[in-house]
Formats: sequence, structure tokens, C-alpha cells
Amino acid sequence: MAADIPRIAASSYLNTAPLVWSFLYGANRGRAEVLLDFAPARSAEMLSDGRVQAALVPVIASQFIDGVRIVPDVCVGAEDQVRSVCLVTKDTELENVRSVALDTSSRTSVVLTKIIFREFLGFEPEWRSAEPRIGEMLNTSDAALVIGDPALLINSDEHKELRIFDLAGLWRRYTGLGFIFAMWMTGERQCEIDFEAARDEGIAHIGQIISNYEGHIPLGHDTLNEYLTQNIRFSVSDEMQAGLELYIDLAARNGLIETRKALLYTEKSKEDQEKRT
Repeated sequence: MAADIPRIAASSYLNTAPLVWSFLYGANRGRAEVLLDFAPARSAEMLSDGRVQAALVPVIASQFIDGVRIVPDVCVGAEDQVRSVCLVTKDTELENVRSVALDTSSRTSVVLTKIIFREFLGFEPEWRSAEPRIGEMLNTSDAALVIGDPALLINSDEHKELRIFDLAGLWRRYTGLGFIFAMWMTGERQCEIDFEAARDEGIAHIGQIISNYEGHIPLGHDTLNEYLTQNIRFSVSDEMQAGLELYIDLAARNGLIETRKALLYTEKSKEDQEKRT
């Protein structure tokens, strides 16, 4: 690709597909080089290291990447049940959990898990980093944090013997707010890429996206469609924005980040403003 074409990074989970579809197949194809990785945390690393101009990263990255700005109103979030970020036990209530195996692919989900135990359940179990293999995780720990496509599979009928606690659902229960897991971020004050338009084009092609993933995720079309159209939210509501601010506040209060940084946002370019007026 030409040197002046920006590089962007995102995870390859199904829930990010509507946000990157335009760059791979739609109107923005060829306007950015897209780097996909299974783990959201690695997209944050690429942005922090300056290897990409923008990345779809866990929202906690706003607190540890210097000078980073958030692209407003485009996200991977949920108003309630998200289905793809969950704590799993072998029929054990969370109040009885004494050890948790953490899938460290997303720092946001790890911090959210610790907030739920410290802030809402009132105790702290032993934390153990682990690869996202549910059998091995539950052989050594009382509970396991699993995110992304592997979590979707755990929610299928094949795992009826497991207790599944949806993290966005727990957040909603304790705070009454929605939750944002990931947003586009950049080191630039003004982002020249119209991520809102890209999102809208991707959402318009949900059916095609599901067809692309059906061979990789062994769940039915209706299940995948429900997930992308009812569980996941790609725009930020007022409740989700309030949830984001509270999440950062609680992360700071519980010592999970060093200093509570104000959330900085990109400014719309004149061209984008004209397109949306």
C-alpha cells in the first residue's frame, strides 16, 4: 500500500466486523490498511507503539496510552446482556468463587471483572492469567473470564452444565447503566477517517457479515444476527457514556489504574461536519 495510506488495527472478533467491513469490502476499501489480530489488547499495543494511526481498542487504553483521543459515538458496547464477555463457573455462585482464571486478551474486561468483585461483591479472589481454553481454566480455578467469539460458543447449548454470568448484565444490575468495551482511538486531535460512516455501512451489511462468519463460528444464522443486532451496540447512548465515565472512576478508586485521566475526544473534520449537516 502507498505510504500515505493510514494503518488501522482491530480485533478479528465478530463484534468488530461491522466497524471494519467498510475498510475491507466497502466504500473505504483501499483508504486504510487494516491489521486484524485475535486479541484486542494487541491492537492497543500497536497504537501505543505508533505502528498504526488508529485502533479499535479496549476503553481502558484511554488511561495508559499517552495523548490518546477517542473517536466519539462509535463503539462495541451493550445496553444489557452482551453474551460475548462472561464469567463462567461449574455451577458455583460468584459469591463462592475464590479463584478466577483471566483471559487477558482484553484489559477492559479484566478490569471490569475486578471491579465487580471488589466494588459490588465486596471481596477479591485470587487472579490467574490463562489462555482462553475453558476446560483448562476451570480445572484450576473456580471461575473463568472468557471474551469474544469463544464466549459466544460457551453460551451455546453444548455447555448447559456451566453457569454463565454476563459481565455487561452484571454491570447493568449493579449500576443501571450500559457498558462500552471498545472504541476507536488515535493520537491525532482530528481524525481524517470517518468511522461513523464506516460503521453505518457495516451495519447495513450485517447479513453479509454473518454469512462470512458462519463457517468460522458454529452457531446458527439467527443466533449470530440476534447477537449483532440486539446484544451489541455500535453507537454510544447517554447511558453507555455515563457507564464509561463510572467505569473509569471505579477503576481509579479500586487502584486498577494509576491516575484517572480525563477522556479526550477527536474533533470532527470540516468535511465530516459538512457531510452530516
